[in-house]
Amino acid sequence: MYFRRVILIGAALALSAPAAAQDANIDGRVGKLEKEMRAVQRQVFPNGAGKFVEPDIQSPTAPSATNSSTTATVDLTARVDALEAQLATLTGQVELQGNNMRGLENRLKALETQTATQPALPVETVVPTATPPAAAPKTKAGVVPTKPVTAAKPNPARVSAVAAIERPATGDVFEDGYNYGYRLWEAKFYPESQATLEETLAKFPKHKRASYARNLLGRAWLDDRKPATAVKVFYDNYKADPRGDRAPDSLFFLGSALTDLGKTAEACEAFGELARAYPDAATGRLAERLTSGKTRAKCK
Repeated sequence: MYFRRVILIGAALALSAPAAAQDANIDGRVGKLEKEMRAVQRQVFPNGAGKFVEPDIQSPTAPSATNSSTTATVDLTARVDALEAQLATLTGQVELQGNNMRGLENRLKALETQTATQPALPVETVVPTATPPAAAPKTKAGVVPTKPVTAAKPNPARVSAVAAIERPATGDVFEDGYNYGYRLWEAKFYPESQATLEETLAKFPKHKRASYARNLLGRAWLDDRKPATAVKVFYDNYKADPRGDRAPDSLFFLGSALTDLGKTAEACEAFGELARAYPDAATGRLAERLTSGKTRAKCK
């Protein structure tokens, strides 16, 4: 009887050892999958906002005394299956987002090439005088001599109005430049705002609030009725810093600028990318603008 008990105890220990090793192996798989899933989720939801998907199957918080190691193994296996399925779904979303961005980038590059080949519009139109000037005398070769073009004189009233805009001087060079550019944009002095913001960004391209400055620069170009330049600025802001605070805004204004250019299909792609990449902003603070933009571009 004694030897029989020893044999039974040894057999039980031998059976429990593989189960414990299996549990440890599954625990390792669960930990690895959870880390990978969160890494993928950071790509799908670049701004975070707590959009981490919890496993569909949760392990029991207070297992009963009757649960055996086999039950725990089954629960862990179910968690692994659920995590693997969610990881595959998120990976597919990342790949889809990447494909959409590559397609949009190719369209924008083609649009940039097209606009670059178009003749530039004159900045100002010359108002004709009451009496046309007398015809210039022709030379012997029959060529009319032309006078050298002189730069237009600045408008004194505009110069005075711009000078009246207070330039901040807090000691923070970036914030002073950004706020001054904002004040100029708000006063509708768009060229002056563009120059100020471009100078500020040239000095601080990696500033934590550079996303704000680039987005405002794009708006200064858009409001100045130069949507082709605005398209490039907005797209560069989104592409350079997709986690930036104004990346969702730049996607929206990118769609607006493309709509102004008559590129409604590309505009709808930009609006769709905004909804996919930044669902909180698309359904929150940008919801009304996004709805209006889609209506204007006649998105389906």
